[in-house]
Amino acid sequence: MNDNPTSPAKLPTWQDTLLIYLSPSSLRMLALGFSAGLPLLLVLGTLSFRLREAGIDRATIGFLSWVGLAYGFKWAWAPLVDRLSIPVLTPLMGRRRSWLLLAQIAVVAGLLGMAWSNPQDALSPLVGFALLAAVGSATQDIALDAFRIESAQARLQAVLAASYQTGYRLAMIWAGAGVFWIAARAEVGGLPAGTYQDAAWGVAYTAMALSMAVGMVTVLWSKEPAHTELPPAHSLPQWLQVAVLAPFGEFVRRYRWHAVLLLALIGTYRISDIVMGIMANPFYVDMGYSKEEVATVTKLYGVLMTLVGAFVGGAMVLRLGVMRVLMLGAVLSALTNLLFAWLALHGHDVYALIAVVSADNLASGIASAAFIAYLSSLTNVQYSATQYALFSSLMLLLPKFLAGFSGVAVDAAGYAWFFTGTALLGLPVLLLVWLAGRYHATH
Repeated sequence: MNDNPTSPAKLPTWQDTLLIYLSPSSLRMLALGFSAGLPLLLVLGTLSFRLREAGIDRATIGFLSWVGLAYGFKWAWAPLVDRLSIPVLTPLMGRRRSWLLLAQIAVVAGLLGMAWSNPQDALSPLVGFALLAAVGSATQDIALDAFRIESAQARLQAVLAASYQTGYRLAMIWAGAGVFWIAARAEVGGLPAGTYQDAAWGVAYTAMALSMAVGMVTVLWSKEPAHTELPPAHSLPQWLQVAVLAPFGEFVRRYRWHAVLLLALIGTYRISDIVMGIMANPFYVDMGYSKEEVATVTKLYGVLMTLVGAFVGGAMVLRLGVMRVLMLGAVLSALTNLLFAWLALHGHDVYALIAVVSADNLASGIASAAFIAYLSSLTNVQYSATQYALFSSLMLLLPKFLAGFSGVAVDAAGYAWFFTGTALLGLPVLLLVWLAGRYHATH
């Protein structure tokens, strides 16, 4: 990968760069990003609110959050998405689109089942349908990552990633604030305050299921990426070799000992953000911010700045190259954690919170756009679904493990030192980005 432009004359103008976001491929990824982001809160955060309102105890709700593990283990069935054909659908639509449509159908079925299941009558059906929606959602992520990687040149991956993130964030607003708005307006008046009304939640979840039509229609009208011939497998051992072991072995053979460097970068790039993020909401509470203040700042200013960052990051990758923007994202991610340390010492101040959250989300958007483009560039199109699922899972393992100790760290050192420590976690990442950049520049 050569990160240096060959000549200034070959650089696209800023107008041409921005117009790429209005291209059919970019708009298609915007719609598909919406369908990918819609189920996440509905099977996790929003569901926990609904269950608690229904009188389900907090311990049970906590255990039920394990439904979200489907996203962490999606690499386990990514080889199936890479290789297996779906009867009827694949001959008609192609491998990627058929898996996308099947996954979306599973999400819709799960959401409709959740809409029609009353947790006060029986919890198991609701949990089963939530699991169906989560597995369908994770499968959609696998197929969609492969579809995106195979549908455009490497230089356009950052733009598609930015469009995908935009659709994803908009869906999370709709599945977060939107579902509460619909449920509140579907309630029957005249009942005592706090009365659980399952029918209102049924209306809200049905509306969310219908919203998946955005992605389904997009899949039906999309073009299947160019087909890649895969090695044949005539027995189970052969299938395991070509579908499971080959994608991982191909990456190691391609990069040899440098694979260790690249995997280390993948596993630590978002460590500052993820470890810090676990303690963000407790920090807001302890600093005396109201729920209204936190909701307004994080859902309005925060989401807006994440979208701006994603678009800026995608445009910068086109003009500057992925490695330069990857380094910038790593620097900004660490520095913005120092802003939280400053806020901890500054005290309660809504305007300061707006500034800090806006800067943090802008940095996150830039870093995410560059990182997704980088992960996409590392995949072999022959194994894109399996390899990308591996990378995206590896990205979370170490940060999530360390984040489990974040509360202990805050208790021991206080918020200011904790946020400073999370910023320092980003220093090794800068070294890894620099080393990876030197490797790509010479290969």
